Amino acid sequence: MSSTVSYWIFNSARNRIAILQGGRRFYSRGAANRNQPKWRLSSLASPTVKTGTPRGGFALQKAYRHTSTEEEDFHLQLSPEQVNDMLRAGESSHKILDFNKGVPSSVLRFESNQLAANSPVEDQQGVASCMQTNGLMFGIFDGHGGHACAQAVSERLFYYMAVSLMSHQTLEQMEEAMENMKPLLPILQWLKHPGDSIYKDVTSVHLDHLRVYWQELLDLHMEMGLSIKEALMYSFQRLDSDISLEIQAPLEDEVTKNLSLQVAFSGATACMAHVNGGHLHVANAGDCRAILGVQEDNGVWSCLPLTRDHNAWNEAELSQLKREHPESENRTLIIDDRLLGVLIPCRAFGDVQLKWSRELQRSVLGRGFDTEALNIYQFTPPHYYTPPYLTAKPEVTYHRLRPQDKFLVLASDGLWDMLGNEDVVRLVVGHLSKVACHKPDLDQRPDNLGLMQSLLLQRKASGLHAADQNAATHLIRHAIGSNEYGEMEPERLAAMLTLPEDVARMYRDDITVMVVFFNSESIDTYSKEG
Repeated sequence: MSSTVSYWIFNSARNRIAILQGGRRFYSRGAANRNQPKWRLSSLASPTVKTGTPRGGFALQKAYRHTSTEEEDFHLQLSPEQVNDMLRAGESSHKILDFNKGVPSSVLRFESNQLAANSPVEDQQGVASCMQTNGLMFGIFDGHGGHACAQAVSERLFYYMAVSLMSHQTLEQMEEAMENMKPLLPILQWLKHPGDSIYKDVTSVHLDHLRVYWQELLDLHMEMGLSIKEALMYSFQRLDSDISLEIQAPLEDEVTKNLSLQVAFSGATACMAHVNGGHLHVANAGDCRAILGVQEDNGVWSCLPLTRDHNAWNEAELSQLKREHPESENRTLIIDDRLLGVLIPCRAFGDVQLKWSRELQRSVLGRGFDTEALNIYQFTPPHYYTPPYLTAKPEVTYHRLRPQDKFLVLASDGLWDMLGNEDVVRLVVGHLSKVACHKPDLDQRPDNLGLMQSLLLQRKASGLHAADQNAATHLIRHAIGSNEYGEMEPERLAAMLTLPEDVARMYRDDITVMVVFFNSESIDTYSKEG
């Protein structure tokens, strides 16, 4: 059965997908919409696409994942233990022990995981607390056309948000420290860092632009800083503007120039949540998604969506696009369910090919960049008349947390391509039930070492069937291993994990999931205190 599944996946990929091949990145014509890469080169574009040196990718043992596309080399080698090891390799969890005015945080803990399809992985994630203001920030960043933009946004956006919320007095202290070359006040405490930065050599440039931003906030003379909604709106748009301006400015350092170009010409969607006491704000630009798992007083579970996908299937988004461009472009704004025929999300960071004028693109790219080595796609859609067509302006949702709100799920579209909102809530609820059932009874301790050894052997023997301890892992397992009826198929799961790198992206995207569990008692206290 397993060899049949793997052979079918491999063979159908060969027969159904036309691949423009370059290094390890592929652009398809004819695959199912949900599994196509977000960027699609038009038929007018050059088919030569090269990939730079992968950095920061998801590490897999070569014995597990094959890169050969020869049928005789393509077979499953995964034992159940190896399946679990692969699924759990990227998982993490963190308990929140903070207090706010004597009340425990409204967040109990968060659990996350990531499974790559691209090499290097194009998704990023981050969790941090604001050091000078209250609030926890959670973010999912889904890159396309390369990993550079998602990496940059995941490292920088939280800083813009934290600065936006600072009081006038705190901003003055920040500026005074910079003027006197003293240490800055701590801005963030990272609880889940995006990972090893590839931008260590250009952080001074990023800090310079962050400083310009807080100087402009100082000029506004707002004693208490921006509201959370305003801060989210401004942070998204200001960072995107800085990404665009950084490559337009004259830069002498070769590393800085090349990285800035890669960031600007790749793209990233983003979904970010800010939790402060009983207040939840979610900002979304693109097709990542956030939902709440709600348990009513009668025990019934339901799903509360907090975001809307910004794509061609969103009628409101389509109407907004049409209002921003001449009526003569109505038929060419969306082609084959993509913005200008090339991009699935209608909001994103970077992607200056859909924001800059043709003249500005030629001017920047004409400075002697080795665009092939940097994997920069030089093309202009055929109906490119009135840019910008793309924005990073987020849609911000506010929700007053209630004791019924049990958990928040943020994930890249790799999860939502496979599972519906209600499926995700159902799976998390089921996971919680299984974990509760598998908790050891601490009141019944073994009386002797022999009995203890027996219990340990039993636990080891049942290890393969034990529930995932991480809710994000549980969701990823079901996303790639369930059949059309929602039933888990071990053969399918193993086959999806052993797809060659040059085929995997045609069947699934990078999947990044974060599950945030709330403290109902704390939320109730915050609610009563107003």
